[in-house]
Amino acid sequence: MSSNTEEDPFLQVQQDVLAQLSSTRPLFSSYLRIRSLTNTATSPELASARSDLESALSSLGEDLADLVESVRAVESDPSQFGLDAGEVARRKRLVQEVGGEIEDMRDELAKRIDSSAAGAGKGKGSSSGAGGTSDLPDPNAFAIADGEGEGDDDDYAAFEQQQQVQMMREQDQHLDGVFQTVGNLRRQADDMGRELEEQREMLEVTDNLADRVGGRLQTGMQKLHQGAWHSFGDGNLSLHRAEFTLVSGALD
Repeated sequence: MSSNTEEDPFLQVQQDVLAQLSSTRPLFSSYLRIRSLTNTATSPELASARSDLESALSSLGEDLADLVESVRAVESDPSQFGLDAGEVARRKRLVQEVGGEIEDMRDELAKRIDSSAAGAGKGKGSSSGAGGTSDLPDPNAFAIADGEGEGDDDDYAAFEQQQQVQMMREQDQHLDGVFQTVGNLRRQADDMGRELEEQREMLEVTDNLADRVGGRLQTGMQKLHQGAWHSFGDGNLSLHRAEFTLVSGALD
């Protein structure tokens, strides 16, 4: 199993996703508990719990996007990757279940604190009027009689499928944005590379020019010294004329 995990990137990311999901659930439960006990959205404790949950969901969503891309890559021809239809179906189901749980958590984050507080106030008022009964409704009130609700299964399945399609579409848009950012960075790197190459060429031209000028000056000085030795007896005037002539020639 370990060798398969090392070779299959889906299984590697799957382990990370399940581990993150296990650590996110307590954060979600803590957020719901704190929200139910506070009456203001500016509570520091609630803000901290919300920030921790949002950060965990963001990281979890990125890894889930990798799982989605992995499933898409193999579902057209599973046998090419050594997979069968059952394994592909299992991976799709895992992605859908994790995506649904993440979506439920995000829906709770989107709820307003005043609406939940108002609901809690209503529950307290009704329970006090009923002589201290539980705030929660009777679970039997949600019981479904035999034969009822079977026709709703298809509608629920269609709704779930629509939610998954919407989630995958959002993930595609997110990936498109990432690809665009990477493309921009590559173009900037290319521009910087061209500028550095141009600067290198300019430095080479400057170095070559300095070498030529230095060589000509050195040659001129050598000729100057040779002429000075040969014409030493002709007087200082001839020496100065030779120096002027040779230096002028080297600078030209």
